[in-house]
Amino acid sequence: MHRVTSSQTKQTTRTAEQILDVAERLAQTRGFNGFSYADVSDELGITKASLHYHFRTKAELGRQLIARYSLVFRGILEEIELGTTGEAAMVDRYVKVYADVLRGQRMCLCGMLAAEYTTLPEAMQSEIRRFFDLNEEWLTTIFERGRASGELAFEGPARDVANLLLGTLEGAMLVARSYGDVQRFEAVAARLVGGMKPPLRPRSTA
Repeated sequence: MHRVTSSQTKQTTRTAEQILDVAERLAQTRGFNGFSYADVSDELGITKASLHYHFRTKAELGRQLIARYSLVFRGILEEIELGTTGEAAMVDRYVKVYADVLRGQRMCLCGMLAAEYTTLPEAMQSEIRRFFDLNEEWLTTIFERGRASGELAFEGPARDVANLLLGTLEGAMLVARSYGDVQRFEAVAARLVGGMKPPLRPRSTA
């Protein structure tokens, strides 16, 4: 019986990560339906049989792609919360994450896939919803704390505002991408977030 060595296991894992890296970039720039296994295999210089060994179907590749993206994004949210003082600053950093993706000439992976939602397998659809749920729940918590501390001000439930911000950012990315103009995105985000920050009180001169 052939014994799998540690080096072979590491190589298999490395190849799978490389496949996911290429597939993620292609999905963020072309959409999930805009690339094939042939595109990935040609770029990596591996056979399509090797691709199918790691990811039996494109649907499975897509599911794992979104799951990995969500895991990375969860880490980013944790980093923002642990490394930032004040909820208003956390919201600013959250917006910057999206701006940086757009500046790199990519789209939010799940925002891009949401445009193809009805054509995607159920497993991928579920992962997309989990990604948006993750963001909405995190933003809701930040908005609730921000309103309690006086750093943020808005009308209505915090979850509604979280949905508004997330939806606006995803939509603004699409429009800004059409023009190749990140400033369009930044202007929309700045106006929306700025409206949630109470005006600074003038310092007393007494």
